[in-house]
Amino acid sequence: MKSFKIIVCIYFFIQISIVLAQGYKSKNIFSEQKLRKHIQYLGSDIFEGRGTGSIGGELASKYLALQLNEFGIKPFGNNNSYYQHVPMHGISVLENSELILLNDNKIKALTLKEDYFVFQTGIQTFIPNPVEMIFAGYGITAPEFDYNDYEEIDVRGKIVVCLEGEPLSTDEDYFKASVNTIYSFPESKLRIAVAQGAIGCIIIPLGYYENIFNWDDITNEFNFETISLAYSPNTILGVLIKPSVSEYLFSGTNYNLKKIYEMHSSNHLTCFSLNCKLTFKGKFLFRDFVSPNVIGIIEGSDPELKNEYVVISAHYDHLGIGPAIKGDSIYNGVLDNAIGVAGVLELANKLNKDANEIRRSIIILFTTGEEKGLLGSNYYVDHSVVPLYKTTANINVDGLAWIDNFKSIIGLGANYSDLDLFLYDVAKSSNLNIVDIPEQFIQEESFYYSDQISFAKEGIPSILVVEGPDLISFSYEEAINLIKDYFINRYHSPFDDLSQKINFNSTVQHLEFIYDLILEIANSDEGPQWKSGSPFINARLRSIAEKR
Repeated sequence: MKSFKIIVCIYFFIQISIVLAQGYKSKNIFSEQKLRKHIQYLGSDIFEGRGTGSIGGELASKYLALQLNEFGIKPFGNNNSYYQHVPMHGISVLENSELILLNDNKIKALTLKEDYFVFQTGIQTFIPNPVEMIFAGYGITAPEFDYNDYEEIDVRGKIVVCLEGEPLSTDEDYFKASVNTIYSFPESKLRIAVAQGAIGCIIIPLGYYENIFNWDDITNEFNFETISLAYSPNTILGVLIKPSVSEYLFSGTNYNLKKIYEMHSSNHLTCFSLNCKLTFKGKFLFRDFVSPNVIGIIEGSDPELKNEYVVISAHYDHLGIGPAIKGDSIYNGVLDNAIGVAGVLELANKLNKDANEIRRSIIILFTTGEEKGLLGSNYYVDHSVVPLYKTTANINVDGLAWIDNFKSIIGLGANYSDLDLFLYDVAKSSNLNIVDIPEQFIQEESFYYSDQISFAKEGIPSILVVEGPDLISFSYEEAINLIKDYFINRYHSPFDDLSQKINFNSTVQHLEFIYDLILEIANSDEGPQWKSGSPFINARLRSIAEKR
């Protein structure tokens, strides 16, 4: 899922009040007992946090395959199995790696973890001789916004230094205003630097002078192995540097870090050469392995439409075993995403029982490596088990309601396609309102942060459905505080474990909504289409033209 920016997936959940007059009334098609059983298995210490390429992750995949087999769902992976084997490469940067900055004959050796983290590297990033550096603003080229940080600089053979994030905007047509675009991602900055001929990219985090940045807050994100798809192209060195240390980069120029932040705030960021040079002699631990996606299929009942497919996905991996916090080193990932996987298992069971009433075929997909950069879903669309242009839609499940019943719903990505019409119809019949992401989270939430984006980028209309902040038993402020408490104290930590209190009535409500949405899409005469101007429409047209 992820680089130094804590990737926030919004879970709006609530504890039930069985005062049915206030709105929700269960259809009683999903069992709390079965959901609880799946979560107790997947979230237990036995599965060791379901790390990608770990024994616990392998155990989790076997559990999912056994459940699909028990439900009578046909395998749809490699060689008539439930497994689609994903080849991966793991790399850990060792603490005796040497990153040295040289400025006016002064040498500053940086210490891994204390001064910097490496978010992308490999043996090909060895830089033994001092290399020039250049500040490249945000490190972004975005033709659709007529924006190019590289327009007046040449970074070929150099190290790019850039600021986290992207230009500030209040215009929805310019960097999407308050919603971060894909250009804010470190991986995007790295790819752009590669395209410009750079041999390295250093990113400076925001928030240092505003006292909203804490180096310790992101440390755990980088204490895990970096994993990539085995066939990923060689990359360049990607480094996140501590803001206080980055001051050294600007020594001897007309700028300092405070001035850089001020230029960011006023939207007048400029690019310039640095006096500083860099060497990097990395020491690494490598491994190659396979980790499976788990796939089953429920064949549709319509003679024609059964050759079209709706993919229901959920990632089963989490962070695995990591640095101990208060004596606990297992990052169980109960709400991220054992609860979502449990829900998709029960959706699969119900859909299979109702197969005679479902026109299109349903693919059940449990992905691996989501937390490592959407690896399983990227591999799936690269090696799809059915033609992409025959895939009608993707409904991704990354978390489910767990606090209380809700009165509104959010459809991330629905605005790009006709999925908003399907969402509207189901919300109306469910007596739910459709709302936007709360402003408290809008900077951190995006359609781009979970597996649904892998499908969208290949032209498949996709959606992530999360529950809204309008709760039955809590005020809006109380709900926001509960969500904040989860992300501050338990998200991506050992405390997202089975001690979490889950109100399964809200989980069931969420599942029933998704079930109705699946039926609405799978049984429609015409599937959802991209809206004019969508950034994903050309990929769809291309896959149709290529019959891919």
